[in-house]
Amino acid sequence: MSPLIQKHKLYGRASVPAEDPEEKTVHDASALSPRLIYEVIRRDGEEELARTKRSLIWSGIAAGMLISLSVLGEAIFRTYLPDTPWRYLVENLGYSLGFLAVIMARMQLFTENTITTVLPIMQERTWNALYCMLRLWGIVLAANVVGAFAIAAMFVFTSALPPEIMPAIYDLSHHATGMGVVEGFWRAIPAGIIVALIVWMLPQADEAAFFLILTFTWLIAAGDFTHIVAGSVEMAVLIWEGQLEIPAAILTFFLPVLAGNVIGGTLIFTLVAWGQVRDDGTREMNGSS
Repeated sequence: MSPLIQKHKLYGRASVPAEDPEEKTVHDASALSPRLIYEVIRRDGEEELARTKRSLIWSGIAAGMLISLSVLGEAIFRTYLPDTPWRYLVENLGYSLGFLAVIMARMQLFTENTITTVLPIMQERTWNALYCMLRLWGIVLAANVVGAFAIAAMFVFTSALPPEIMPAIYDLSHHATGMGVVEGFWRAIPAGIIVALIVWMLPQADEAAFFLILTFTWLIAAGDFTHIVAGSVEMAVLIWEGQLEIPAAILTFFLPVLAGNVIGGTLIFTLVAWGQVRDDGTREMNGSS
């Protein structure tokens, strides 16, 4: 097989002669195949698994702090918009701000790793690969929570935010953490699926990446779904305020939402994504003919 044909086989597209402008235009405009999307995300996951612990920690802390923009943005809209039926749909646009900052800056967000770092494991299927994935999950999740608690402390103990915004932050925090074990768990599953879907669509989003993230993270908020990292900011606000005990926060909010996000992102979306390409010869994408 020639290198040119092999290259286009990797991308799931037909080989196109360079001298044919019309065919080249069609070729360049064609969508990425599922096999290629899978391979892009898998290789990205391998890069994440190879990062140093220090790099993961600092990136995860930064993500945990910046995801607070979701809480802050939503609270600002709720505070200053008139109390009308349409306010709910508009204020949830603020929820997208933290995800836009974290994802487009390529910081370590735990729920993104429920798909990116899982795909290499499903290909290698070794205990060492599983250990590396769980190690990364633990580091990133812990770092995200540290960042969430740090920024929540600034919200609560300093005058960084205007006082008129704080009541909305408290309202949002009580709502996010007060759903109960069962409801919080089930509402976390769609959020995990949506974040994994965003990761799956980003390789072919190009200039539309901003609107892709904006739309689907808005859907998480508008659908009243629960997200472990953004929710950790709200959980931390109430803990610092003394309105929520740590054992109750862990048992009734953190663990159920964490389980739901993992099930949605990994056991549901990632398995389905892997299933659609497993019979297409994913190893061909590594250069085998």
